[in-house]
Amino acid sequence: MEGYLSIREAAEKWGVSQRRINQYCAEGRIPGAERFGGSRAIPGNARKPGDPRREKKKAGPAVPQKAPELFHGFMPLMNTPFRPGHCMEAIEGMKAGPTRDIALAEYHYFSGQAEKALEETQVYLTAKDAGVRLSACWIFACSCLTMGRIDHARRALHEIRSTLTAGGGAAAPGRAIEAFVAFAAAVLLHLPLPEEMPPADEFLPLLPPGVRAFALYVEAHYLYLKQEYAISAGIVEAALAMGAAGYPISAIYLHLVAVMDYMSLKKTERAQAHLLAAWDIARPDDLIEGFGEHHGLLGAMLEAAIKPKWPEDFKRIIDITYRFSSGWRRVHNPVTGHDVADDLTTTEFAIAMLAARGCTTQEIAEHLNISANTVKTHIAEAMRKLDIKTRKDLKQYMLR
Repeated sequence: MEGYLSIREAAEKWGVSQRRINQYCAEGRIPGAERFGGSRAIPGNARKPGDPRREKKKAGPAVPQKAPELFHGFMPLMNTPFRPGHCMEAIEGMKAGPTRDIALAEYHYFSGQAEKALEETQVYLTAKDAGVRLSACWIFACSCLTMGRIDHARRALHEIRSTLTAGGGAAAPGRAIEAFVAFAAAVLLHLPLPEEMPPADEFLPLLPPGVRAFALYVEAHYLYLKQEYAISAGIVEAALAMGAAGYPISAIYLHLVAVMDYMSLKKTERAQAHLLAAWDIARPDDLIEGFGEHHGLLGAMLEAAIKPKWPEDFKRIIDITYRFSSGWRRVHNPVTGHDVADDLTTTEFAIAMLAARGCTTQEIAEHLNISANTVKTHIAEAMRKLDIKTRKDLKQYMLR
């Protein structure tokens, strides 16, 4: 259009990302910007919006905002600090009613009991209390994903958005919860971020502490997907040092993304330390769901560190992996157009990921305490199933 710039042209002119231009438009900060179909047109004479953070500094330090009262009951167990082995005590110590029921559903989901979590949250999907309803919808959606009920999961996520729109989502605190849910859903399913996603530093301070710690895990996971492993690991280490370690559910997930980072950086000992730290937190309360969800990204660390000492727990984790990954692919593959492998065994997938990250056959064999010939057999079988001829092609497929 004459007199207008495309998103790409405006981004190049102002020296920012295309995502930032979309954000400016969503916030109404570019006068005259128009939407045409799925794209936007920026007036050629428009000025680059100023940085609101600099404007805040000029006006003096901002007064920290508290987590929104409207959603004070959002994910109560995630927001409760407790000592490993005392999860049920923490739940039973809550006042009888919806909040305690939601906390119990959280426990059942994070302990790999999606069926119970789904059953317990159904009754609260239309609860009057917004925090209870949001929590129920989020747990219900995750449980449906694990159980392969994809349409139910989508409807629950839609209910979350409707709740936030109707109950204060336009205000900053309400948008913090909305941003967290949108960010978490996109990152954990490895989907593109929503166009109107606000920067993390705008919504993180508004979240209650346990959810904030989990949001930092999501941010670290996002950076991992961008292959910014050192920055991701730094976020994890800082979050754990600054209080996130006191919230067991979030701490488990933070440790797991650190395993992903350090395995990618080939710092195996640090990766194992984080895995065992997560296991020390999780095992007393059987909070094993996260291990199953992340199996393929952990660089075969579960096979190396958990399987030899806790074989029965390892089997249950792998059962979770197969169930979760099946639902995950049914959402991820159609949206992204990437046909993520669905016929590799968990061992083949783990070894293929190590090979894709540049580990030699001998390094993989030593890591898993198996023979080099066994490693070669698994890699050959994975490549056959994926119709891939070389390790270079394997890398492009596994790390795209």
